[in-house]
Amino acid sequence: MRFRTDHDVFRRWEGNPILTLADIPFECNTVFNGTPMKVGDEYILLLRVEGQQGYSFFALARSDDGHHFDVEPEPVLLPAREGPYEVYESLGIEDPRATFLEGTYYVMYTAASGHGPRITLLRTDDFRSYERIGIVSEPGNKDGVLFPERINGQYVRLDRPIGMGTGSVWISYSNDLLSWGNSKVLLTPRSGYWDSTRVGASVPPIRTDAGWLEIYHGFKMTSGGPIYRAGTALLDLEDPSRVIARCSIPLLSPREDHERVGDVCNVVFACGAIVEPNGEVKMYYGAADTCVCVATAQLDEIIDRTLNHRSAD
Repeated sequence: MRFRTDHDVFRRWEGNPILTLADIPFECNTVFNGTPMKVGDEYILLLRVEGQQGYSFFALARSDDGHHFDVEPEPVLLPAREGPYEVYESLGIEDPRATFLEGTYYVMYTAASGHGPRITLLRTDDFRSYERIGIVSEPGNKDGVLFPERINGQYVRLDRPIGMGTGSVWISYSNDLLSWGNSKVLLTPRSGYWDSTRVGASVPPIRTDAGWLEIYHGFKMTSGGPIYRAGTALLDLEDPSRVIARCSIPLLSPREDHERVGDVCNVVFACGAIVEPNGEVKMYYGAADTCVCVATAQLDEIIDRTLNHRSAD
């Protein structure tokens, strides 16, 4: 298995993209932003697919090696068309992020409607049947990710509400996964940096000896439009509202043609990562809102880059 050598800490698999429109066995416009889980020896990707009608829904792909995926023949979850979720999913369901927590797979995703984006939570035991649990944010919020364990007895999440036109990463707490509070701003855009316009959580936090590792996305607005990149922060294990370190340079930037040209240009956007037993981190990301890719880095390398190439913010 060979990987591309380039200027990023995350090394692209030379077979990228791993999924494109041509790999989807039903009619759609594009596929991107898949959240990965490893169940035994099998890799699973819950994918965001945009249908030809213009709204998004979820499909499922499976793999034995984490690189070559087969997509199931039908979508696995469509926007609600009746009941209490219908009005809030009228424009689709987007960007799932899966966490294995207390023996169950939980997925936070964005419910899109004319009333603004809201974070919704579902659970599944087999990635075949899905149960919506509840809408867990007010309008104007997205990029929700769950921590994989309770901290000090409470569930913890990161999200990205918009306030005064600014998108920052916030942290919130819950006793039941439905009612959230004690919210605090965690990561904000930084003037003069690669993430100067907006930031948001990407990967459910990963527990390491150095702290909770959060791989997040940020973008910088340019005259040609936004450039989305991936960076990292370390949060205190006992008090994740305390930022230990934050990288000053991104760990993955759009460089390949399929990352720079697509439905939304200049985008690398992760929705999850898998840490292998040898310390390799497989990060799955959408490229230009048009395809799905994978890139890898050693966990120790990511932590070193976060600790030793960090800003004062």
